[in-house]
Amino acid sequence: MTSADPVLVCFAVQEESRHFRKLAPGLPPCEILVTGIGRRNAESSLGRALATLSPRLVVSSGFAGGLNPQLTAGVVAFDAPADSWLVPVLRSAGAVSVRFHCAERIASTAAEKLGLSRTTNADAVDMESAAIRGLCAARNIPSATVRIISDAADEDLALDFNRVMTPEAELDYFKLAWALAKSPATLPKLWKFRGRIDAIGARLAQVLADVLKAPMLPV
Repeated sequence: MTSADPVLVCFAVQEESRHFRKLAPGLPPCEILVTGIGRRNAESSLGRALATLSPRLVVSSGFAGGLNPQLTAGVVAFDAPADSWLVPVLRSAGAVSVRFHCAERIASTAAEKLGLSRTTNADAVDMESAAIRGLCAARNIPSATVRIISDAADEDLALDFNRVMTPEAELDYFKLAWALAKSPATLPKLWKFRGRIDAIGARLAQVLADVLKAPMLPV
């Protein structure tokens, strides 16, 4: 790996990457990979990407659920080696160091998040980072997790997204339409949540841009 090698920034879904895509052309060399949701999709997508790409750093990014009550929506959370150059860069951007738990399903309710907090002692939850970081470790590729809290520990999501997913962990639009038809009061809540994640997605994109613009030392 050399200074000319790109940074690979991984997101589970296109929506998470939207704001960063706008900034990427003005940044040092970087590639964006949309992996799909969950461990299996993340590991498979990253494995294919690494067959043709030699990144100098891989970042698992996107949204995460809060498990620690101190992590409110909009907080950028990260996990990186303690002696990494990434740590001061991220902290100067307002990000906080946390412990992530990689779950097999979306934590949709405050009760579920409380249970995860108690059993894992983690601060935040996502569904891809462990697979991404594990594959990078096995190939001796530096990696980090940089995510933004989309929903706090005490917050129920407007919809249990697990019920509208396919077995391949993709959104099933027929199931979504049916769920909304049965509970039309859910739609305004989803629209409000969409507005929130649009705003915090822009915040995350700027932090990622600050990271890529910083002098990159060995991780």
